[in-house]
Amino acid sequence: MSDTKHILSRAECSALRGIAILGIFLHNYCHWLKSIVRENEYTFHIGNSEGMWHAMTSPDGNLPLHLLSFFGHYGVPVFLFLSGYGLVLKYENSSKPVAEWPFLRYHFLKLFKMMIVGFVAFTIIDMITPNRHHYQALDIIAQLGMFNNLLPDPDHIIWPGPYWFFGLMMQLYIVYRLVLYRRHWGLTVALMVVCWLLQMVCDPTGDTLNRLRYNFIGGMLPFGLGLLVGRFAWTGSLPPLVKRNSVFMLFISLALIFLFSFNYQTWYFVPVFIISASVALVKLLPAAVNRQLDWMGSISAALFVCHPILRKIFIPMSLWGDVYAGLLLYIVSSVCVAWVFKLLMDKMPSPRKV
Repeated sequence: MSDTKHILSRAECSALRGIAILGIFLHNYCHWLKSIVRENEYTFHIGNSEGMWHAMTSPDGNLPLHLLSFFGHYGVPVFLFLSGYGLVLKYENSSKPVAEWPFLRYHFLKLFKMMIVGFVAFTIIDMITPNRHHYQALDIIAQLGMFNNLLPDPDHIIWPGPYWFFGLMMQLYIVYRLVLYRRHWGLTVALMVVCWLLQMVCDPTGDTLNRLRYNFIGGMLPFGLGLLVGRFAWTGSLPPLVKRNSVFMLFISLALIFLFSFNYQTWYFVPVFIISASVALVKLLPAAVNRQLDWMGSISAALFVCHPILRKIFIPMSLWGDVYAGLLLYIVSSVCVAWVFKLLMDKMPSPRKV
């Protein structure tokens, strides 16, 4: 990784994963709360953006909850960017080619190893707590096979909701190995453009857009950006990101995140500036803070799979009125359980690397 150290070091990638998982697991709690601004994630509702504007211009004690609810889901594109970046460093800068089936098998088993621990624990808790989900046999099979994103009405059949990410990642692994692996960078750009056009012609609040964004079409922009950055960084085509440039990039990115969130055509590009802001942030944060984010990144997979379990337990407390007390208990419990889950997952057999 020495040739790309001036772009993102291993520790900085881990810190970015820490930022991403903090946004995701806090968002997935806050957006369930009453009277809190909802996000524009799979579809675009201008009322949600206007609600965020009102929350920021007339702040109250719930402002942190509004911000986390509205922006926290953008941790997903940060993870997608890091996945694309990491695939280039791991597979494209080696003289040894990797065959299709071993690659896909390895990554399916790697995802399955993470997913199954949380899924089993969640279904047990879900069955013994109020308002349990009514699973259909196909829903369970599709979750285990990580193809539930393809089924109709993903909003209601994927449970717990955040587990849609596993199906998305499996699709991107397939697209990467079968279409983009060691191909000219122009093909990656072309696929990003096609996926953008497919979304831009949709009804902003319609089911078609919702279905597209549950699948690889909705994740191609940040994933492709990761591939491109990895490839150009390795060749030395990207300049070092010095502190002065990082400050400029952070403030420009934050301004564009805010401005682009109010129009459907520009909203599509918000993940790009979320990623650039996150990269600039880890370049600017003190080393002591980045070490904490690095640790959070080290448990990010475990935290992702276990946080829906703790949300199911603690969300009633916040819904009954003790908003911040419930949130605090959720945070402490999720981090502690994630640490235990990581120890468990580390003990499980790992698929043979390719």
